[in-house]
Amino acid sequence: MTSTVQSPYSSEQIAAWLRGLLTIAWADGNFDPQEQELIASITKDELALGMTWDSLEVITPIELAAVLGKGTPAAENFLRTAVMVAIADGTYSPSEDRVLQQFCQALEQPENLLEPLRHTLEQPATPGLTKRQIDALHPLRDWLDGLDIQDPRVARFLCKMIPSQCPFERDVTLFGRKIVHIPPMCKINPLYEQLVGLRFRALSYLADKCGEDVSPYI
Repeated sequence: MTSTVQSPYSSEQIAAWLRGLLTIAWADGNFDPQEQELIASITKDELALGMTWDSLEVITPIELAAVLGKGTPAAENFLRTAVMVAIADGTYSPSEDRVLQQFCQALEQPENLLEPLRHTLEQPATPGLTKRQIDALHPLRDWLDGLDIQDPRVARFLCKMIPSQCPFERDVTLFGRKIVHIPPMCKINPLYEQLVGLRFRALSYLADKCGEDVSPYI
């Protein structure tokens, strides 16, 4: 569906924005069929630039900064969504961290915001965090909560990228016996509440501001 809501961003900016998010999504080297399907859907429904998923290229930090600007609100909001994409699966890998750091530098955004994230999600996942880790995350949480959804294409991307339910909880069985229990992502991701809040704001924006049917995302 094509929205009639006026976006503050140009088509060129949104194309660069989504390419940047895909660059983060691909940073860990995993590129499974589900990701391919998501990419194909995004290029068809959101970019509308006549590209196919196998021709869509990652974007360099210099290219991204040339389109979004340095130290601009667009650059800051992009970085917020990039962090969300990096942690959407409950892990924060060194490769994702390197790409985010490069984006931070090119867009002239404060790199110290990523420090508490690096010290929590790169460690082995545990059901809880220390008080020091929780306190260190407060500025990052507040910063992420400041994201304002202003474009339907970005909103749709976030609704597709962020799971609708707390995923991945399951028992792994072998010969009828449970050998390991994998906890839900909400138990191991200290920023899960920010992800849920962002997805809700994206859904609300599409439904209330754009008048779109959001049932496919629920």
